[in-house]
Amino acid sequence: MDIGKDLKEFLMTRRAKITPEQVGLPPGRRRRVPGLRREEVAQLAGVSIEYYTQIERGNVAGVSDDVLHAVARALRLTEEEAAHLFDLVRAAGTTTGAARAPRRADRKIPDGVQALIDGMVDSPAVVLNGHLDIVAANPLGHTLYAPVFARATGVPNLVRFIFFDPHADDVFPEWNTAADDAVALLRVEAAHSPHSTVVTGLVGELATRSEEFRTRWAAHNVKAHRHGVKQFRHPDVGDLSLTYNVFDITGADGLSLVGYTAEPQSPSEQALQLLAIMTATDTPSTATE
Repeated sequence: MDIGKDLKEFLMTRRAKITPEQVGLPPGRRRRVPGLRREEVAQLAGVSIEYYTQIERGNVAGVSDDVLHAVARALRLTEEEAAHLFDLVRAAGTTTGAARAPRRADRKIPDGVQALIDGMVDSPAVVLNGHLDIVAANPLGHTLYAPVFARATGVPNLVRFIFFDPHADDVFPEWNTAADDAVALLRVEAAHSPHSTVVTGLVGELATRSEEFRTRWAAHNVKAHRHGVKQFRHPDVGDLSLTYNVFDITGADGLSLVGYTAEPQSPSEQALQLLAIMTATDTPSTATE
């Protein structure tokens, strides 16, 4: 990954989203670019235009955390965007803070995690790594994601499925949202593990084959995978609207457990119960090989 290029484009896309009026600056005339100019960001961050220009160009040697926080405030970055900015700068290995250790692409799930999710008989659960491989699932999670597993060659990957499978919009009826979220999560992982050949290869494959992916990748949007609602369409039970919660797996950096629940007494709960009945006689799922 070209971290300097990613940092430059991330900052440019963020300042392009903010108008001068939003931050109390006069609009001025003959603005050649949308959003804020570099000198305006520098003014808001309390640094010189030369210094900010160096940062935006990827020259971040010696840049302090205080300056990065000031830039984040000036650009009104969200918590996730600010964390991404720090990840990009750390990836260059030049901040005053310690760099993060790279994640292992072959990270295995810790002992007991499979048994834990298998015990969640009424809730689908999967374990994902940072680049959205499904590395483990409980029986109900395997059934929920059955089309993804069925069409995968090797370990199923959600980003590949979303952008390459012609039936992905049948599984994820809100396809645009699913696609936006998948790319935003992959952006976070790419900044966290910029030298991962697995991540670099996946991004290259997606960019080569999918214009939809390239457009979203160029937007430099990022997302935290914590909590929300996801829409599914299962071939056997129809539409489900499920709340998901994400838990980092301690001791396995980059792996997270995603559990799904349905609103009580809702059509989705009825569909999920039917899906559980269908799953009950199946062989329990294990970690993917």
